[in-house]
Amino acid sequence: MSLFIRHSSRSVLVALFAGLTALPLTAMAQSADGITASPDVGAFRTERIEPSGEPTPEIFHKGDTKAADTPPAATADVKPSSGVGVFDRMGADLPPLPPEKPYTGPVDEAYGAFQRGLYLTAFQKALPRAQLGDPAAQTMIAELLAQGLGVRRDRKNAAFWYSKAAEGGDATSMFKYALLLIEGRDVARDRKAADAWMKKAADAGQPSAEFNWAQSLTADNPGAKGLELALPYYEKSAEQGIADAQYAVSQLYISLPSITPEKKSQARTWLARAANSGFDTAQLDMGLWLISGTGGPVDLEGGFTWMKVAAYRGNVVAQNKLAHLYINAIGTTQQPIEAATWYVISRRAGLKDPELEDFYLGIEDDQQKSAIDAANKYRPAK
Repeated sequence: MSLFIRHSSRSVLVALFAGLTALPLTAMAQSADGITASPDVGAFRTERIEPSGEPTPEIFHKGDTKAADTPPAATADVKPSSGVGVFDRMGADLPPLPPEKPYTGPVDEAYGAFQRGLYLTAFQKALPRAQLGDPAAQTMIAELLAQGLGVRRDRKNAAFWYSKAAEGGDATSMFKYALLLIEGRDVARDRKAADAWMKKAADAGQPSAEFNWAQSLTADNPGAKGLELALPYYEKSAEQGIADAQYAVSQLYISLPSITPEKKSQARTWLARAANSGFDTAQLDMGLWLISGTGGPVDLEGGFTWMKVAAYRGNVVAQNKLAHLYINAIGTTQQPIEAATWYVISRRAGLKDPELEDFYLGIEDDQQKSAIDAANKYRPAK
């Protein structure tokens, strides 16, 4: 059973970065403060791009040689189309849907109640099974108690049921119980036992546990050795949709000397998946990679777009670097007011930049005012 799973890393990616710093530099140069540098843009550092508004299609009439200036007025008898399928085009009726096969498998009434939001019912259905040793039911009881769903929140009892479900082989509870042991919350802190349960959960295929166990391996084994030990777990977690793991895979594929050319060519794909999942570090790095040509061809416009996404989402470094892109017309046109606006926004967040400060002081007073007015209206995108 998998309920409300959230990964929890110990200083997410710190261990990964620590390992990467021991490797030789690749296509991206790292400055002393860990900020990736691009020679044309200045110092850089970190969901999905929504499609832009589609253009209004031009309307042609029979015999016309060019599009009409304006669409014809709608008439009262015009009805919206309900669509035409391939069988309609062939002049055939659509075949009937096959009859639905009756479900003969086991019915989990507790989980069904949980899905419908009937938490007290779910608790009442699951408790007898949990008391008889059903690991899935024990996990549900633990979740309900931990979150106070339908019953009074009781984290201590939740920890008890997580431990029982973990002992019974439930991968989700193995992961949750490992986190409790790491934190020492509602149970005695025990790092050795936590590592054992985390590894068991990872080996059982729990995606967040796979990521966390990979983090532990990189922390406990500095350098390339730890990264190579962790990579299989990062890959498994990434394949199950954990954005942090997807980002880690992209960094290891592009950096580890032992990576095959086939995997190295997939580094940008994994970075894009992490960026599309809303991971802001990946969004900024995606902009950097596209601009510098890391992991694939140069795409200045694509890099600018990703940088803009990260900036609008509130990433301060991306805001600063977006100003550089506007000044240097990289992936966009030169727009001094836009550049000044993003500089003001990033400066207010505490990121100083002498180069941008010189630029800002060199533009006209009315341009400064326009930039400040625009910055005052900025709100991070949700």
